[in-house]
Amino acid sequence: MKILILGDVMGRPARRAVRELVPALIKNEELDLVIANAENAAGGMGVDLKSAKELLSAGVNVMTSGNHIWKKKEIYSYLDNEATLIRPANFPAGAPGRGWCAWQSNGLSALVINLQGRVFMPNHVDDPFRAVDEILKVHRTHSPVVIVDMHAEATSEKNAMGWYLDGRASVVFGTHTHVQTADERVLPRGTAYITDVGMCGPMDSVIGMEREAVIRGFITQLPRQFEVAEDNVALQGVIVDVDENDGKARSIRRLRLFLQAQS
Repeated sequence: MKILILGDVMGRPARRAVRELVPALIKNEELDLVIANAENAAGGMGVDLKSAKELLSAGVNVMTSGNHIWKKKEIYSYLDNEATLIRPANFPAGAPGRGWCAWQSNGLSALVINLQGRVFMPNHVDDPFRAVDEILKVHRTHSPVVIVDMHAEATSEKNAMGWYLDGRASVVFGTHTHVQTADERVLPRGTAYITDVGMCGPMDSVIGMEREAVIRGFITQLPRQFEVAEDNVALQGVIVDVDENDGKARSIRRLRLFLQAQS
């Protein structure tokens, strides 16, 4: 079973990259499942109905998210009604939506779980380690293939989750920091791991945003308006090969494809 996992989709330029590059990837790599973190798909902050539907129409099967999922109020009812978009499972009870998706298609299945870290993160969320234990306890029978998006700031917290789930998850991948790490590996008990899959968006930027405003903010410490950059757009993520029978990862490969500039 081959799975494409895409990092945080940053606004309109990234949606275009997904739209133009993912269909060919699905065909050429013979992909079975495509997962993308969509929490920044609408203008670089949040996801709305238009951007969610655009990603799905481009071939994305499941969308994960993170702390920015609540930026667009219109997405609340979508979270409640559509299984294809999930939010971190460890938000307090009563939050819209759910933190897992029981995906299946063409005889294949996977349990996709979304978590959010607590170190250096702005939201008050429950323990992600206990949250994933509860989900596995209830839903593990859906599929031997378990895929976990650990949306977190601290590399140590992501790394800890990878080791915590080694042998219980097929893939643990990090999102949120937008900078692709070079530590992809299959852990000893068969879990594919990477600290951050990177972002889909403009590489000539500061984690997706126009450089000048970000730099000015660091220098002046004054409030500033961020806008998504446009230049040198890339699709970043990983392709993971998983044994669909026992859920063990065979391999994990980093991906970075550049979108041809519009003339």
